[in-house]
Amino acid sequence: MDYQAILKQYWGYDSFRGIQENIIRSIGEGRDTLGLMPTGGGKSVTFQVPALAQEGMCLVITPLIALMKDQVQNLKRRGIKALAVYSGMSRQDIITTLENAIFGNYKFLYISPERLDTEIFRIKLAKMKISLITVDESHCISQWGYDFRPAYLKIAEVRHLLPDVPILALTATATPEVVKDIQQRLEFRKENVFRMSFERTNLAYVVRQTENKASELLHILQRMEGSAILYVRNRRRTKEVTEWLQQQGITADFYHAGLDDAVKDIRQQRWQKGESRVMVATNAFGMGIDKPDVRLVIHLDLPDSIEAYFQEAGRAGRDGQKAYAIILYAQSDSTTLRKRIPDNFPEKDYIRDVYEHLQYYYEMAMGDGLGCVREFDIEDFCRKFKYFPVPVDSALKILTQAGYLEYTDEQDNASRLLFSVGREELYRLRELGEDMDRLIQAALRSYTGLFTDYAFISEETLAIRTGLTQRQVYEMLKELSRRRIVSYIPRKKTPYIIYTRERVESNRLNIPPAVYEERKARYEQRIKAMLEYVTNDTACRSRMLLHYFGEQNEHDCSQCDTCLRLRHKITTDKQADSLSGRVLHCLSGHSLTPAALADQLLVEKDLLAETLRQMMDDKQIFTHNGMLQIRK
Repeated sequence: MDYQAILKQYWGYDSFRGIQENIIRSIGEGRDTLGLMPTGGGKSVTFQVPALAQEGMCLVITPLIALMKDQVQNLKRRGIKALAVYSGMSRQDIITTLENAIFGNYKFLYISPERLDTEIFRIKLAKMKISLITVDESHCISQWGYDFRPAYLKIAEVRHLLPDVPILALTATATPEVVKDIQQRLEFRKENVFRMSFERTNLAYVVRQTENKASELLHILQRMEGSAILYVRNRRRTKEVTEWLQQQGITADFYHAGLDDAVKDIRQQRWQKGESRVMVATNAFGMGIDKPDVRLVIHLDLPDSIEAYFQEAGRAGRDGQKAYAIILYAQSDSTTLRKRIPDNFPEKDYIRDVYEHLQYYYEMAMGDGLGCVREFDIEDFCRKFKYFPVPVDSALKILTQAGYLEYTDEQDNASRLLFSVGREELYRLRELGEDMDRLIQAALRSYTGLFTDYAFISEETLAIRTGLTQRQVYEMLKELSRRRIVSYIPRKKTPYIIYTRERVESNRLNIPPAVYEERKARYEQRIKAMLEYVTNDTACRSRMLLHYFGEQNEHDCSQCDTCLRLRHKITTDKQADSLSGRVLHCLSGHSLTPAALADQLLVEKDLLAETLRQMMDDKQIFTHNGMLQIRK
């Protein structure tokens, strides 16, 4: 198979990078394959090239909607047919997309793991000709990993529906334990791993200890040029820090999962074009976003694992030019990080209480519940039962893993539209204007039953079909709603509780060690590793990170803050050794004051003072009446 010809035809490259070709040939030969490649290592080429080389379609499973949209657009620009199914699409749009995947001669179908378990997908999948299954962010399938997602466990069921189709798993962060677990969970026929070195020779890792993070942050941004990502722990902080940076004259935007999709797209585009220099974000930002010239990734708050830090830091310098990954660390950060352990793993009695109060919240009788789906407003729940949101969120996730319910965290609900006026009255309206009329016609052509019941709609689809922007579509629908021509319910992000079994007595809840004690122990280990990394002042930071992921290398990076400090110390020590010999030479035969000695030696006063102190400690010299003398 001439994979290089495909690479040249569609991407314009003459040769593959690193382990790309090894992975491509392995999957092309039908072998289940796991590829470990750092951020920016060119993962997408490893499944796109072999998929183009054979008949049928590649099913790409990824949780990253931004990545789906970005890669589908990139493939289309190259003349390659690609589709995506993700949360927020209407049922009709999903059905249309899946039908196109069956009959439209498409090469790629991107889908989120949550969609794998839907009846409509399973029915349509049986009619598709799938040549390859690709699992991106495959570490999410491992309960021992830092970002476990239960929906990933459904992938093995899809394998049973497609028994002869090989699977390619890809990840940028996996410990040796997780590497083994990924292959077992995805039911690899045989272990088969390709590893690309995680070493980033152009990326300098720095930990700056400071009790005044604002001052240090400003100093770094003023001293160093280029685009930057600034990671903080929560949504509230993204806005506060952005406003502060703007007051300092630095262009900045903020980004988190709770923002409207249109707002996120605008801010992302502004940052990617360089119109705003700094993106202040939670960990929701960065995955699937390809901006190669990020010069700085700064963590204002500590991540709770090396895996998360390594992935976020790796977004700097993807163009191969010098870049910096900087953590600003204060002593209080250690306490803050350790507090996340009880936040993420509240006591079992607390989890039982949350479960019990959930039944009161929904007025759920004993034995009821199986299959029930309920919207969940965590703020309202916490207000009624006097809880704090973070441990409640964690308790619900543990109950999900224990099999009692499914807690979907902020799922997109598609917008809904219903015409409030009849068809005849609608056609009599003349003063709405050309754009509004075009929008109404597009809605009527795109969706059925709009006069009798609410229909799920997509502002994005309507924007494409009318030539308007998504913001214009949104504002026009709001105006039509204000005039009572339509009833418009904009899309919102709503968590759901889905009962996967009937309600039981809270004292009969079984939360097994694999779900609680073992996962808590691993979480504590990850916290400990993160704290060891930031408090270390003797080992090369690059080597520490590589060692964590099971990669041994024998050389220091020579550019992290630890390497630079140790090199400076060695240089200073050598200078001091040389200087002590010159001091002894000057003092041989007569005494001198420190000032007179400094005049003779012509050296920095600080270095001389340190050398004299060391020589006194070593009993080489002493002072008598303010005069330096050699000890006989």
